[in-house]
Amino acid sequence: MTGTGLGPGPTTADDKLTWLIEGLLERTPGARHALVLSRDGLKLCRTPELSVDQADQLAAIAAGIQSLSHGASVEFGDGSGGVRTAMTEFYGGVLFIVEAGQGAHLAVVTTEDADTGLVGHNMSELVEQLGEHLRAQPRTAQLRAAQPRTA
Repeated sequence: MTGTGLGPGPTTADDKLTWLIEGLLERTPGARHALVLSRDGLKLCRTPELSVDQADQLAAIAAGIQSLSHGASVEFGDGSGGVRTAMTEFYGGVLFIVEAGQGAHLAVVTTEDADTGLVGHNMSELVEQLGEHLRAQPRTAQLRAAQPRTA
């Protein structure tokens, strides 16, 4: 696969995912950061502008917001628990979160003056492009037990 015509494109699935979310930032004025995360808050892929610690924090925040949105949908929506988009405006920016494949979410942080319609449109297009790349299986107790514990 070739990228932008300027040389070879991404070669692994992780490289392709990173390449695609970086492309989202390039074509979305005001977009600052993008992150793909699992439903339970693990970062799967991030744009380089996010440090590892920032990506961990954003993944936890986005998973929490999606969980709360799911609860609101169950209680006050149609009962299915489906969440199309969660958006949080804060001083200095906006956080957008969309479901992106089975068990995965896409989070994008923008400047506060970004065009919300364009951001949402570009995120939807990206989710369609990514398809199976964004399938994140839930962790099981066995997988958790196999992971080394850190202090």
